[in-house]
Amino acid sequence: MQTLPSPPTIIASNQYSTDPAIQRRKTRPVPVGSITIGGGHPVAVQSMINEDTLDIDGSVAAIRRLHEIGCEIVRVTVPSMAHAKAMEEIRDRLHKSYQPVPLVADVHHNGMKIALEVAHHVDNVRINPGLYVFEKPKSDRTDYTSAEFDEIGSKIRETLEPLVISLRDQNKSMRIGVNHGSLSERMLFTYGDTPEGMVESALEFIRICEALNFYHIELSLKASRVPVMIAANRLMVKRMDELGMDYPIHLGVTEAGDGEYGRIKSTAGIGTLLAEGIGDTLRVSLTEAPEKEIPVCYGILQALGLRKTMVEYVACPSCGRTLFNLEEVLHQVRTATQHLTGLDIAVMGCIVNGPGEMADADYGYVGKQAGYISLYRGRNEIKKVPEAQGVEELINLIKSDGKWIDP
Repeated sequence: MQTLPSPPTIIASNQYSTDPAIQRRKTRPVPVGSITIGGGHPVAVQSMINEDTLDIDGSVAAIRRLHEIGCEIVRVTVPSMAHAKAMEEIRDRLHKSYQPVPLVADVHHNGMKIALEVAHHVDNVRINPGLYVFEKPKSDRTDYTSAEFDEIGSKIRETLEPLVISLRDQNKSMRIGVNHGSLSERMLFTYGDTPEGMVESALEFIRICEALNFYHIELSLKASRVPVMIAANRLMVKRMDELGMDYPIHLGVTEAGDGEYGRIKSTAGIGTLLAEGIGDTLRVSLTEAPEKEIPVCYGILQALGLRKTMVEYVACPSCGRTLFNLEEVLHQVRTATQHLTGLDIAVMGCIVNGPGEMADADYGYVGKQAGYISLYRGRNEIKKVPEAQGVEELINLIKSDGKWIDP
């Protein structure tokens, strides 16, 4: 498989869109450390380290690497009580040697005691309803009786209640994270392997939280199949609207894979829902170093006008009218300006597509005559210069407007 180039460093920005083309669903604000999810706040970017949490030095370094390149919330796996206790030192070292980072603990498999311990050391605890209480499968089962269904429901309430109370009293938050591939046997028998089963699984846990006056909840409904992920989140929003709920949603296509296709899968699922106004935070789950996920997250948000964290390049696809090597020039322009934030720069091969198609750009680089290019500020042509000086003169134009910063 072709090796993808290393992405540029992304620095998080508080600029976010008020573009009326996307009307974001109104959700309640939910705190995760210094970041607020929902409530009209920018769509937050998350990732997850892959170090063993018992490796305290490695975990601290991994969290810091992610945060430094723009990851706003970092998730850490906590599979045992020893891992839960290690989070106290990880948090303290981050505070002393770097800065506080919003941390999420991922707890699975009968995790009540683990979750209760780690809730003191992180900002948010993620639980998976399909795994939080173990339901021993029966090979000869054909259905669940009402009594059996309610018995397990009571066990879930019993084990979840102490965690809810702890998070509530500490003013922390919980992610109810449903995965299509790990629905409980009870939900599978009742609703089938369907988006409805995912939604009902989440609602069962939400109702327990609400009964205890706990509302700092975010939801995620993930699947490795994009259509299932989209359908589940749409249905979750529909059911919440019917029930008067307004919890924010975390988006992701789980186990998306790697390389180009992993990015395409993630973008297809996450981007579709964001374009519909659904989604308050996201993670792109790649089978690659976690650092590779962050540029994809910001790329999705920038393409939809939801965050402005880097230069937006507008470039025509090239045709017989193009008066210079468009691919090479775009590379030169990008190399010179990609460290800037919040600008739109157009590189257009000819006058036919140039001024019209790049009308919304801050600056334009347009081929108008063989060997020469014209530089634009918005819709206005500023100067014509030899092609060999084009990139240098573009930089000078940006500098003259006070919008340049040194790399």
